[in-house]
Amino acid sequence: MVTIHEGKPGLSRRELLKRGGVGALLVISGSAVISPQHAWGLETSALKPETMATLIQLARDIYPHDQVPDKYYAVAVKGHDEMAAKDKAHKELIENGIADLDKRAGEGGYRGLGWEEQRVALLRDIEGTAFFQAVRGGLVVSLYNQKEVWPIFGYEGESYSKGGYIARGFSDIEWL
Repeated sequence: MVTIHEGKPGLSRRELLKRGGVGALLVISGSAVISPQHAWGLETSALKPETMATLIQLARDIYPHDQVPDKYYAVAVKGHDEMAAKDKAHKELIENGIADLDKRAGEGGYRGLGWEEQRVALLRDIEGTAFFQAVRGGLVVSLYNQKEVWPIFGYEGESYSKGGYIARGFSDIEWL
C-alpha cells in the first residue's frame, strides 16, 4: 500500500518493512561501499565508491531479483572497477555514464530516486548507449555465473559430471 503525504508518494510502514531486507542502505566510506546491515563490503580501486554504489543499484534495476542479496550484485559489477583500473576509456565510459544518469535523475541522483519505476524509465531512455550496453552485457555473465546464486534460482549446475540430466529427473513430470 502506497500512501500520499504532502502531495508526495510515500511508503506504508508495512511496505517499508517488506522492502527492508533487499536493496538496503549502502554506506560509502573512503574507497569502499559497505552494507552494515548485511555485513559485506566492496573496496574500489579505480572507480569512485559512489559510482560503484550506483552500479549496484543499476544492476539490480536491470536484472531485478528480490531474492538475490545486494552482495551478489556488488560482485557482478566489481569487474567494471577492475577493468577501469586497466583501461582509461572504460573508466571514462562508466564514470561519465553514471554522471549522466545522476544528472537525468535530478537532485539526489539515480540512487536518490525512491521508486523502481522512475529508475527503470531513466534506463529505458539510455538503453541504446554504449554505457548501458556495457553494464547490461557484463551482468549477463557476472551475475548469473556466480555459483552462490544458483541455488536461489533452483539451478544445480552442470550435470555432465553427475551423469547428465536424463538420469537425474529430466522426464519427471510431477508438476502435471
